[in-house]
This record gives sequence, C-alpha cells and structure tokens, in this order.
Amino acid sequence: MISVESQNTVHKAWMLRVLTEIAKDDLLTKQLIFKGGTCASMMGILNRFSVDLDFDVLNLEKTPEIRKAFYNIFTKLELSVKDESKNVVEFFVKYPAKENERSILKIDAVVGVFKNAVNAPMYLPEISRTLMCQTKETIFSHKLVALKERYDKKEAIAGRDLYDIHYFFFQGLRYIPELIEERTKKSPSAYFKELVGFIESKMDQENIDRDLNTLLLTKEFHKVRKILKQEAIFFLNQEISRLDNA
Repeated sequence: MISVESQNTVHKAWMLRVLTEIAKDDLLTKQLIFKGGTCASMMGILNRFSVDLDFDVLNLEKTPEIRKAFYNIFTKLELSVKDESKNVVEFFVKYPAKENERSILKIDAVVGVFKNAVNAPMYLPEISRTLMCQTKETIFSHKLVALKERYDKKEAIAGRDLYDIHYFFFQGLRYIPELIEERTKKSPSAYFKELVGFIESKMDQENIDRDLNTLLLTKEFHKVRKILKQEAIFFLNQEISRLDNA
C-alpha cells in the first residue's frame, strides 16, 4: 500500500482532471460557483489537503442539465458513479486504485447562494483555467458558520473546520459580517460567543486528530494539533472584544 501522502497526491490529480473538464464546459462554468476547502487550497489561502469538490448552483432549474454534464465528464474520464443523490447534484465517483487505498471522490453542487456572499472569477494555476469562485472573505465567513452548523444539523464535528478558522485568522483574513448575520440571524459578536462555547464543550482532541491526521503533512499536524483549540478560541475572543468595543 502506498503512503497516505502519496494517496492524497493521486486523489488530487483526479480532482484536477475533473475540475479541468468542468472549467471547459460552458453550462457548468455559468452555473457553478467553486467553494470550500479545495477551492481555498487552490487559491493559495489554505495549506491542508482537501478531498471533495464543492460548488454552489446558481439556478435550481438547471439541475437536470448539470447532472447530464457531470455524467459526460465521468464517461470521458472513465470514472464510475458508485452513489449519487436523487434530490441534489451529489456524486461519489470511483477512480482506479489498489484495494484499501483511497479511491472515491465526492462532488457536491447544491443550491446555497446567499445575498451577501461575494463571488469572483479566479485563475487557478494548477489547472491553468479560470473559474467563478467564492472570494476568500466569503469562504472564511462560511467556515465560521459551518463548524457549529454541521453539529446543529447532523451532530457531526469536523476538526478541519476548526483548523480552517484558525488558519484564516492566523493569515489575517477578514470575514463578511453581513454574511454571518444572514446565515445565523445573529450579530457576529453574539454568534462568536456561541461558537466559543461550542468549541469549548464539543471539540476535543480526538475530533481534531481523527479529521486532520490525513489532511496535513505529518510535521504540520504535530505542530498544531495541541494548540489548535486554544488558539482558535483566543482569536474568536479577540474578535468579540474588538466588535464589542467598536
């Protein structure tokens, strides 16, 4: 079996193949907004590995055409669809790999465009193509909401959400206050206070380690795993203080 890091490299190569075909399709480039961890990584604002391709869909009525366009891509690349949602555009596709090695790529394209989200065409050097993407401020805003929302909706906890929030704060990225309010129905300060309480009570070392140990290089994983929770809370408390004293 090849190493996890080598498996990640193969997985990313397949993601880039699919993404290149998406960028060449007129319908998909007009209807999809690239987002999430893979988008952030390819924009150069996130340093971890990401395993999925996530998009917003601009027009729900185009779902049948979007689904067909994806199937054309899968056929061209000789990818097999192992599972898919009947209600939204969500695929789990299989690429060639040895037994017990990573071989499934998840692709999500859901209707989730918010009024205060900002999108812009971004050149992605790894595929030498331009795609409409969420801006870094929009990605950060959604990440701030996703950590708690994932638990509220599915009782799921993703250590990668905490890592991304910590990393974006550390890089000095800004979020969009209006987007936080639109998604949570609360002021950023009020929401961040809830988020701090959530992190303190729900996020433990096991959650962090389980999710991140295959998404970071070994050296980086061991460097941040013990300080991630504490520093994320610190950044949020600093932001709460800034907002409350503005």
